[in-house]
Amino acid sequence: MASQITLNLIEGSVRFNFSPEAAQALKAEINTLMANLKAVAARSGGGSARSPESAMEYQHTGEVFLEIFCNPNIWPSPFAAKVLVTLRDDRIRLTTEAELTRVIEDLNTYLEQFA
Repeated sequence: MASQITLNLIEGSVRFNFSPEAAQALKAEINTLMANLKAVAARSGGGSARSPESAMEYQHTGEVFLEIFCNPNIWPSPFAAKVLVTLRDDRIRLTTEAELTRVIEDLNTYLEQFA
């Protein structure tokens, strides 16, 4: 069962079919990303050597291909972080940035329909 999710981008929004299972998988990836972003932010104040955190590279293939990418090592805090969103099918490809906090809000709003 797939219903439509709306992702609000920095300018505009995009709506596409997305399953609750895929949304849960994306939420789990984002939770890991948030932990990595918090670890980077906590280390940025100290003088200790930094070991880089791994980037989030979420991919989902459904009616359209969705990829969300974020490198936690370049953002000073989770609230400043942006993600690169790619959405494509055989006719169109959209690649743009979105604020991580907004993607989290959109994902939670979508998942509330199924709670």
